Amino acid sequence: MAAKRVITVFGATDRQGGSLVRAILADRDGEFTVRAITRHPDSDPARELERLGAEVVRADMDDEGSLAPAFEHAYGAYLVTNFWEHMSAEREKSQAQALARAASHAGVQHAIWSTLEDTRACIPLDDDRMPTLQEHYKVPQFDAKAEADHFFTEAAVPTTFLRATFPWENLSSSFGPQRDENGVLRLSFPMGDSKLSGIAVDDVGKTALAVFERGTDLIAATVSIAGEHLKLADMAAALTEAVGEPVEYHPMSPDAFRAQGFPGAEEAGNMFQYYADCEHQFTVARDLAAVRELNPALQDFATWLAANQDDLRLAWK
Repeated sequence: MAAKRVITVFGATDRQGGSLVRAILADRDGEFTVRAITRHPDSDPARELERLGAEVVRADMDDEGSLAPAFEHAYGAYLVTNFWEHMSAEREKSQAQALARAASHAGVQHAIWSTLEDTRACIPLDDDRMPTLQEHYKVPQFDAKAEADHFFTEAAVPTTFLRATFPWENLSSSFGPQRDENGVLRLSFPMGDSKLSGIAVDDVGKTALAVFERGTDLIAATVSIAGEHLKLADMAAALTEAVGEPVEYHPMSPDAFRAQGFPGAEEAGNMFQYYADCEHQFTVARDLAAVRELNPALQDFATWLAANQDDLRLAWK
């Protein structure tokens, strides 16, 4: 039997990278084994991945010299940065450039770069519908990733550009409904009647694994993924049915959302406004039938809700 090929996964103890680690480990008869990259190999999440069968290696995207062991003898690599950890577009680009250089030096045969659209193609910097942030961006976490795409092509890294979208798991954390003064759950987004593209985090990992399994077919391709496109009112109705109490959709203006003052409120407000104002381009790019061809187990929102309703109830107590 041929030895399994190594896939190096950054962000292995976070949601997105962790979803690919789980997908590889679950496919016991598959062709890949996983190297889980973390800054904290002694943490409980890292130790759990090791217990499940992952090789755990320490590396830090802010320390380019630490990256070589992460890529050593790896066939492939899943490369993802976490804007929300520091909320700096320039730092995110610097991390991506370090990843591209290290992957190129190691001769990685297939990388997946977790990227996003450049929102300025739809809403230019001089468009006053939304404020410009960090001097150069409309939605920094989108635009910085898009700008970083060229690092991989210029470094001649064979790369698939994977564009995900809003993870439904956010509904149990940062963007979940809040109780109003009467105790009613209110889902507040600045999106009016526009559709929000969402996806289950596990499906990001399963789809990424399918991309690796396709070999060279999708190198240089952009693969944009989602599980379903839904209006927020329809999401609220589905949440109501799933958790057994009313969840009301409360549309806000983008300015009101940005003015809430929590860390990242302006960034998130711009992001949701981009989803709404550029709905057609964003949803058309995410052809659900094409995604399902890669990942036949792709979950729609109702399927995800059925599996996660208890977690949602607990989070919203």
